[in-house]
Amino acid sequence: MASTTPRTVIVLGMAQLLAWGSSFYLPAMLAVPMAREMGLANSWVFAAFSWALVVSALIGPLAGWAIDRIGGRRVLMASSVVFAIGLAALSSAQGLLGLFLAWTVLGVGMAAGLYEGAFATLVQMYGRLSRGPITGITLIAGLASTVGWPVSAALQSELGWRATCLIWAAVHLLINLPLYAALLPRQRASPAQVGSRAESQGEPHPPPSAADEPPEASLAPEQHRRAALLLSTTFALTWFISTAMAAHLPQLLQAHQISLGSALLIAALIGPAQVGGRLLEYTVLRHVHPLLSARLAAAMHPLGAALLLTLGAPLGIAFALLHGAGNGILTIAKGTLPLVLFGPHGYGLRQGLLMVPARFAQALAPFAFGLALDHWGAQALWLSVLLGLLCLAALLALPGGEKAAR
Repeated sequence: MASTTPRTVIVLGMAQLLAWGSSFYLPAMLAVPMAREMGLANSWVFAAFSWALVVSALIGPLAGWAIDRIGGRRVLMASSVVFAIGLAALSSAQGLLGLFLAWTVLGVGMAAGLYEGAFATLVQMYGRLSRGPITGITLIAGLASTVGWPVSAALQSELGWRATCLIWAAVHLLINLPLYAALLPRQRASPAQVGSRAESQGEPHPPPSAADEPPEASLAPEQHRRAALLLSTTFALTWFISTAMAAHLPQLLQAHQISLGSALLIAALIGPAQVGGRLLEYTVLRHVHPLLSARLAAAMHPLGAALLLTLGAPLGIAFALLHGAGNGILTIAKGTLPLVLFGPHGYGLRQGLLMVPARFAQALAPFAFGLALDHWGAQALWLSVLLGLLCLAALLALPGGEKAAR
């Protein structure tokens, strides 16, 4: 990553890993003990989590606007405080109202402190050179479930879910907040400042940041509305599929006559496959246009799903690997495509707006795909095939595709 500041990427990647592990991946380990102690059905805990995703969708554009106006450092620092408040409130929740209030606060933290906030911060720092840093932080943060789930499970087993939430709150105040404060620039640096800071930290001197050059988008202004519609559709379909698979993959594989033990082992391949996809993006696909990379990734889920549907259980592993790799690359595309199509100016607000439909789709996905699975069984996978093909069609229809083809 010679053209970026490695320390910044490592800091943001580690902070993102902790932020995802303590928010998005928290209910999987704590929902059952939470519900049991509060006398609620498990579904209410997940409903509160879905509500947090809706809050995140509504607040996302405001968080992006704030990053554009006052800088990513301040917004990310504020997100750590908000996460800590939300987790502390969750630890003290006694019933349904307290549960929803706590997840409302956490939804605000997720809007400002997850990938969209980190991506916008990197674009402020590196401009059109942000593709490498974005890939770098997703490589590290892609292990959030691998780290977060066992840590939350171990803490819950030893100390209970309330203490677990308090410990995660302390992580935000004692680790993430100081990291953001100390190692992120107070404002977007000039090329000379970037080089001086890199030298003082013993890092390679990067080339001038494209953030300080005149913004250069691949689309003409009259193409922006159509491109924004297609891109927001792409992100919504992608997040629906990935969230539906995250919630229902073991059950879906069992519907294809795969045993529970084998289904869990196959599902465990998703995380490594995502990291593998991101490594592929960083090593091989970084030399092609991001739109071409995204199109190849969008084809992976429909291809893997079609193989499983037509050839059956023996292709379960192939499906998991293709789905995971494609999802890993598309996570990067959520950061790079708005940059390459529209340029770095106003990136934070634009990214927040583009992700609104995706957040709503993410909140809807577990319930909607669960209904499909209940009614259609193994054939419910055809729904994700259709949505994946629609995602690919939207990417193929994006203006600027002629540049990707070259």
